[in-house]
Amino acid sequence: MSLPIPLDVTSSSALDEETARAEVYGLLSQLLYAPSKPELLAQLRVAATETPMAGAFLEEPWRELVAVTRSMSDAAIRDEFDTLFGGVGKPEVYVFGSHYLSGFLNEKPLAALRGDLARLGLGRDEAMSETEDHIAYGCEVMRYLIAGDDVAVANLTHQRQFFGDHLQPWAMPLCDAIAAHPKAKFYAVLSAFMCAFFSVESQGFDMLP
Repeated sequence: MSLPIPLDVTSSSALDEETARAEVYGLLSQLLYAPSKPELLAQLRVAATETPMAGAFLEEPWRELVAVTRSMSDAAIRDEFDTLFGGVGKPEVYVFGSHYLSGFLNEKPLAALRGDLARLGLGRDEAMSETEDHIAYGCEVMRYLIAGDDVAVANLTHQRQFFGDHLQPWAMPLCDAIAAHPKAKFYAVLSAFMCAFFSVESQGFDMLP
């Protein structure tokens, strides 16, 4: 997956807004799945922080994310990822929906997710080692449901259903867990941005008829 960094996360154009939503989901997916590639961090460091809608809800969290990326080295961000999410055995912070929804990994929430993905005609890439309830996978599914070419699958109805069933119930506890970790710096700021973005998404879906 290779997506441009969203230079404007609060665009007023309806078409641009959908593009920005897809790009934000793509960015979150890349930053949360594996240690970030230097090319991605370099793009993030030069991303614009000014938006046409001054004071918009996502503007300050986005500005802080760009700022913390500029203040840290690639190695420091990579080491933080490994500390929080990697390592051998139990991670410091779980990034799997089943953990937050059932208290265990590979439980009923994962089975329900796989069933819904199958109904959408989607499946896990064989190159992906993590299970489908990884936060990065959920974000990538949302990116596809926004930006995909098949309108029978990629539409607002499926976006709202997938978000409501498989991201909204546990995304905020995940953000809280990341932010509360004493060694989180870059990812604490990223979690604040993710929390703000998911709040906007929730409000938007709630407004749909």
